[in-house]
Amino acid sequence: MKRKIIPGVIDGQQALCCLPPDASIAEAADLMAERQIGAVLVVERGRLAGIVTERDLVYRVLAKRVEPGDTPLREVMTARVDIVSPDDSALEALEMMQKGRYRHLPVLRDGDLFGIISIRDLYEAVREGLQEELRGAESLIYGDQYGSGVPG
Repeated sequence: MKRKIIPGVIDGQQALCCLPPDASIAEAADLMAERQIGAVLVVERGRLAGIVTERDLVYRVLAKRVEPGDTPLREVMTARVDIVSPDDSALEALEMMQKGRYRHLPVLRDGDLFGIISIRDLYEAVREGLQEELRGAESLIYGDQYGSGVPG
């Protein structure tokens, strides 16, 4: 799969959900619930400082009985975040996610945040890519009009 992250998987125009490191865990959970997302980027002075995911909330907050309203994100965020560039391929991102066992990757170039890519985004890109390959193979085998409803 040769699709680049931008524009092949995401458009780079998504509304990012970001909070500062001193925001509470409860604020991050509220934002995730409101936007129906699985991760919030932690940004300080315009730069990525970390990420907080659903998994972080389970393992680092609930399982350890941490008080969400009184604890800042900096105490539970993943600070050393793997990233992808807009020019990286979807396959590279998928391999990173599989190796690192995570489901979200921030998309950055030279420190500038372009978006966040999820495993769902990659699944959709793979599905679309396979459909395009199938249509191309059918066209090659059966002719350009195959599947169009127009008699050949």
